[in-house]
Amino acid sequence: MSLDRAVLAFAGFMVLLSVLLTVFVSIYWLWLTAFVGLNLLQSAFTGFCPAAIIFKKLGIKSGTAF
Repeated sequence: MSLDRAVLAFAGFMVLLSVLLTVFVSIYWLWLTAFVGLNLLQSAFTGFCPAAIIFKKLGIKSGTAF
């Protein structure tokens, strides 16, 4: 798995997790969904992604975007 796919999979997982937490725990978990969305948006323009840095340190091979 490349770094790009790992970042996208992680972002998708976090969105789904935050939706489940919103439904079953508290409406305030929507803030996590907003954070993930904003982070995806800013990484599209700047190329900076904290998750990509962490995954790279864990040894996942680089992709084309990160």
